[in-house]
Amino acid sequence: MNKMSKNTAKTVSAQAPLMRLDSKYRDTIIQMMRSQSYRELAAAQLFGYGVQFVPDIKALKFISWHIQEEVQHYIAVADLYKKHVGESVESWVNDRLASKPLPSIHSFLDLAIAQWLYDRGGFWQLKEYEQCSWEPYRTIVGQIIKEERGHQDHGQQIAVELCKKIKDKTDAQKSFELWLRQGLLSFGRPHNEGNKYAISVGLKKRDSAECMKDFMNDIMPAVRETGLKLPKKEKFDVELPDDINWTI
Repeated sequence: MNKMSKNTAKTVSAQAPLMRLDSKYRDTIIQMMRSQSYRELAAAQLFGYGVQFVPDIKALKFISWHIQEEVQHYIAVADLYKKHVGESVESWVNDRLASKPLPSIHSFLDLAIAQWLYDRGGFWQLKEYEQCSWEPYRTIVGQIIKEERGHQDHGQQIAVELCKKIKDKTDAQKSFELWLRQGLLSFGRPHNEGNKYAISVGLKKRDSAECMKDFMNDIMPAVRETGLKLPKKEKFDVELPDDINWTI
């Protein structure tokens, strides 16, 4: 058993140099910061592209604020990475965006559904790090969560309203399945070794399976309002826990 796993409640302060910590603990934190940097910049680019579909000034004001906030969160995580790793995360993030870009936005409805599901997935994913044993990451996560509240509610409200107005929900259903998948992928694979290790050393609270279940329970009332349908679980291209709520 490595040193970090002996005391899961221990907090590692900012005064302890990251690069001198236990290698597995350190590498896990580096991957956490890289992944969060990718999610923040990917969201900023996604919603920036979606501006062209915004129909009025009210919605434009919100999406512009949302984009700027995602950029600020990206910069905050990138600065944290630079300070503690000693190099820029930008090249890693740009390579990741090039190799794994998010799906494109094609309409205002697409934009609303992406805000609702992709943003909500990211929100639930981050909440698992609220008590992170590495103090610098816990601090920045707390600030991001505070500022992210409301993004997904705004997208959800618009998505529900638009879906109620359309009779042919074919395009809406495709968009819903696409962004539901992206939202669920935010949590990573359930019950893997990475989850077990991160929990054992206090970097995160629970397994990805539990996050996925909370996410689905959270979105289900709005899914019912839209009149959309869940894809068949056995054909859905995401590894899911067996006991997840998959019934509308």
